[in-house]
Amino acid sequence: MRIHTIALLALGFCGISSSAFAALLIQVDKSAQTVTVVRDGETLAVWPVSTGNSEHPTPSGSFTAFRMEADHYSREWDDAPMPHSIFTKQGHAIHGSFEVKRLGSPASHGCVRLAPENAAKLFALVTEEGLPNTKVVLTGSEQVALARIHAQRSAQQTARGARGSQARQGSAGSPPDFSAAGPPSQSASRQFYDQPRYVQPPPYVYGPTEYNAYGYAEPYPRAQYAPGYYRRGYYYPN
Repeated sequence: MRIHTIALLALGFCGISSSAFAALLIQVDKSAQTVTVVRDGETLAVWPVSTGNSEHPTPSGSFTAFRMEADHYSREWDDAPMPHSIFTKQGHAIHGSFEVKRLGSPASHGCVRLAPENAAKLFALVTEEGLPNTKVVLTGSEQVALARIHAQRSAQQTARGARGSQARQGSAGSPPDFSAAGPPSQSASRQFYDQPRYVQPPPYVYGPTEYNAYGYAEPYPRAQYAPGYYRRGYYYPN
């Protein structure tokens, strides 16, 4: 009789313990901004999420999923689309969001946002296991995630500023290197200026017969370029 009673108690305890533990566990870490999906102790997926921002934090705790809607729109936030929503008794939901660029940082009004394709996968898992066997556990803090993101952005800005400073110092502090070809020679410069230039030459050149019988200078018209070179619009005779 005693052995029979112990056996009945053991069976009853096993039944209670099996119903107390959910087959599907959805763990949301607000500090890391991730969700981990566990079924029967096996981790199925880890996805980035967006929980509530500092003005609308997502409550922490352990909740049971009680309602699902594949095509839901928010009545509180301008009919915002919430595909594949899984609601808890606290009124918040885990749902898909098209603002995928903000995943990994607190950005919602209290719900837990997922990428649309990941929300569809989670919705299918909950449908397969059933709402009574699905538990949602939320831990951590959005403030920890915001502080981490702020530190990462500050470090990135510091690194960009350091790279820009090094680039400016490198471009301004490096003198021209004449070790290979050397500076341009004077003959090369003179050869450049000896080329015919598109400048107006002097209209007259004074020669040996530059004085007439009265002792006054009498210039004669120039017929061709005089020996010399032009530099910056000025004529230099040889």
